Amino acid sequence: MKIGELAKKTGCKVVTIRYYEKEGLIPKPERTEGNYRLYGKEDLKRLEFIMHCRRHGIKPEAIKKMLAFKDNPQRDCTWVTELVGAHIAEVEAQIASLGHLKEHLEQLRHCCAGGHSGASCGIMQSLDSHGECCAACARCTF
Repeated sequence: MKIGELAKKTGCKVVTIRYYEKEGLIPKPERTEGNYRLYGKEDLKRLEFIMHCRRHGIKPEAIKKMLAFKDNPQRDCTWVTELVGAHIAEVEAQIASLGHLKEHLEQLRHCCAGGHSGASCGIMQSLDSHGECCAACARCTF
């Protein structure tokens, strides 16, 4: 199948398939005389694996290692468990960071109830002063 058909079957953009090929996640495909890429069933399965990993937030470098292991699964898979554990730790850190961001945004929202001109908007003043809320707002603790 040509790249467009592979993209349609997987829901992956053509440009992304080319990127995965460039990064070595997908092997360089055969080419037609007209220089069109030709992909087979194994390429389709490989791309689906890559996309599934990406939906889980796994980075391309880690996917590359997982694909190499998948292609030659003769060693112990403990490192895969460790890789997923490290990814879980990253996700937990992101969740904590997003929670902190949410708190700050909620505090920022209280700096102005709306109805002011741009110059007297508490949110705009707070952002302009790098997070220090306007003096009129006692609720902000930036």
